[in-house]
Amino acid sequence: MLKRIRHDGNVERGFTLIELLVVMIIIGILLAIAVPSYLGFRDRVANNAAQSNLRAALPSAEAYHADNGTYAGMDATDLLALDSGISSTLTVASVTATTYCLTDTVSSHSWSVAGPDPSSSDYENNTTCA
Repeated sequence: MLKRIRHDGNVERGFTLIELLVVMIIIGILLAIAVPSYLGFRDRVANNAAQSNLRAALPSAEAYHADNGTYAGMDATDLLALDSGISSTLTVASVTATTYCLTDTVSSHSWSVAGPDPSSSDYENNTTCA
Protein backbone atom coordinates (compact mmCIF):
# COMPACT_ATOMS: atom_id res chain seq x y z
CA MET A 1 0.00 0.00 0.00
CA LEU A 2 2.85 2.37 0.81
CA LYS A 3 4.37 1.69 -2.60
CA ARG A 4 1.10 2.52 -4.33
CA ILE A 5 0.73 5.84 -2.50
CA ARG A 6 4.29 6.84 -3.31
CA HIS A 7 3.90 5.84 -6.94
CA ASP A 8 0.63 7.76 -7.45
CA GLY A 9 2.02 10.86 -5.76
CA ASN A 10 5.12 11.07 -7.94
CA VAL A 11 3.48 10.50 -11.32
CA GLU A 12 3.64 13.55 -13.56
CA ARG A 13 1.48 13.49 -16.64
CA GLY A 14 1.72 15.80 -19.64
CA PHE A 15 0.56 16.05 -23.22
CA THR A 16 1.86 13.63 -25.75
CA LEU A 17 3.56 14.77 -28.91
CA ILE A 18 0.57 13.61 -30.97
CA GLU A 19 -1.84 15.71 -28.90
CA LEU A 20 0.35 18.80 -29.34
CA LEU A 21 0.58 18.22 -33.11
CA VAL A 22 -3.21 17.88 -33.38
CA VAL A 23 -3.68 21.19 -31.55
CA MET A 24 -1.14 22.89 -33.83
CA ILE A 25 -2.91 21.54 -36.93
CA ILE A 26 -6.27 22.82 -35.67
CA ILE A 27 -4.77 26.27 -35.03
CA GLY A 28 -3.24 26.25 -38.52
CA ILE A 29 -6.60 25.43 -40.11
CA LEU A 30 -8.31 28.23 -38.18
CA LEU A 31 -5.61 30.70 -39.26
CA ALA A 32 -5.93 29.59 -42.88
CA ILE A 33 -9.62 30.54 -42.71
CA ALA A 34 -9.30 33.73 -40.64
CA VAL A 35 -6.36 35.52 -42.31
CA PRO A 36 -7.84 35.82 -45.85
CA SER A 37 -11.12 36.96 -44.34
CA TYR A 38 -9.33 39.63 -42.32
CA LEU A 39 -7.35 40.85 -45.33
CA GLY A 40 -10.53 41.13 -47.40
CA PHE A 41 -12.19 43.08 -44.62
CA ARG A 42 -9.22 45.44 -44.39
CA ASP A 43 -9.33 46.11 -48.15
CA ARG A 44 -13.07 46.86 -48.05
CA VAL A 45 -12.53 49.28 -45.16
CA ALA A 46 -9.74 51.12 -47.04
CA ASN A 47 -11.88 51.40 -50.20
CA ASN A 48 -14.89 52.67 -48.25
CA ALA A 49 -12.74 55.19 -46.36
CA ALA A 50 -11.28 56.61 -49.58
CA GLN A 51 -14.73 56.90 -51.16
CA SER A 52 -16.10 58.54 -48.02
CA ASN A 53 -13.25 61.05 -48.00
CA LEU A 54 -14.05 61.97 -51.60
CA ARG A 55 -17.78 62.36 -50.87
CA ALA A 56 -16.94 64.63 -47.94
CA ALA A 57 -14.77 66.87 -50.17
CA LEU A 58 -17.33 67.39 -52.93
CA PRO A 59 -19.32 70.12 -51.10
CA SER A 60 -16.09 72.05 -50.49
CA ALA A 61 -15.20 71.88 -54.19
CA GLU A 62 -18.64 73.23 -55.07
CA ALA A 63 -18.30 75.94 -52.39
CA TYR A 64 -14.94 76.93 -53.93
CA HIS A 65 -16.64 77.26 -57.32
CA ALA A 66 -19.47 79.30 -55.81
CA ASP A 67 -16.97 81.68 -54.18
CA ASN A 68 -14.61 82.04 -57.17
CA GLY A 69 -16.81 81.34 -60.20
CA THR A 70 -14.27 78.77 -61.47
CA TYR A 71 -12.47 75.63 -60.39
CA ALA A 72 -9.15 76.92 -61.77
CA GLY A 73 -6.54 77.31 -59.06
CA MET A 74 -8.32 74.99 -56.62
CA ASP A 75 -6.04 72.77 -54.56
CA ALA A 76 -6.27 70.60 -51.45
CA THR A 77 -5.35 73.45 -49.09
CA ASP A 78 -8.22 75.54 -50.47
CA LEU A 79 -10.63 72.69 -49.80
CA LEU A 80 -9.19 72.17 -46.33
CA ALA A 81 -9.67 75.88 -45.60
CA LEU A 82 -13.34 75.54 -46.49
CA ASP A 83 -13.85 72.37 -44.43
CA SER A 84 -11.32 71.32 -41.81
CA GLY A 85 -12.84 67.82 -41.70
CA ILE A 86 -11.50 66.90 -45.13
CA SER A 87 -8.94 64.10 -45.19
CA SER A 88 -5.29 65.11 -45.36
CA THR A 89 -4.72 62.38 -47.97
CA LEU A 90 -7.00 64.12 -50.48
CA THR A 91 -5.34 65.62 -53.55
CA VAL A 92 -6.64 67.66 -56.46
CA ALA A 93 -5.34 65.71 -59.44
CA SER A 94 -6.40 68.03 -62.23
CA VAL A 95 -8.49 71.14 -62.54
CA THR A 96 -9.81 73.36 -65.33
CA ALA A 97 -12.18 76.29 -65.24
CA THR A 98 -15.21 73.99 -65.46
CA THR A 99 -14.04 70.58 -64.15
CA TYR A 100 -11.98 69.06 -61.38
CA CYS A 101 -10.61 65.70 -60.32
CA LEU A 102 -10.19 64.70 -56.68
CA THR A 103 -8.09 61.71 -55.62
CA ASP A 104 -7.76 60.07 -52.23
CA THR A 105 -5.47 57.22 -51.19
CA VAL A 106 -6.01 55.09 -48.08
CA SER A 107 -3.66 52.15 -47.43
CA SER A 108 -2.46 52.09 -51.05
CA HIS A 109 -6.06 52.05 -52.34
CA SER A 110 -6.65 55.07 -54.58
CA TRP A 111 -10.03 56.38 -55.67
CA SER A 112 -10.76 59.35 -57.91
CA VAL A 113 -13.87 61.30 -58.79
CA ALA A 114 -14.39 63.88 -61.53
CA GLY A 115 -16.75 66.78 -61.18
CA PRO A 116 -18.81 68.79 -61.17
CA ASP A 117 -21.89 66.86 -60.08
CA PRO A 118 -20.43 63.35 -59.93
CA SER A 119 -22.74 60.39 -59.51
CA SER A 120 -21.91 57.24 -57.57
CA SER A 121 -20.81 55.58 -60.82
CA ASP A 122 -18.17 58.28 -61.39
CA TYR A 123 -15.88 56.94 -58.64
CA GLU A 124 -12.91 55.15 -60.16
CA ASN A 125 -10.66 52.68 -58.37
CA ASN A 126 -6.87 52.89 -58.72
CA THR A 127 -7.02 55.43 -61.54
CA THR A 128 -6.79 59.15 -61.90
CA CYS A 129 -9.28 61.26 -63.78
CA ALA A 130 -8.63 62.06 -67.41
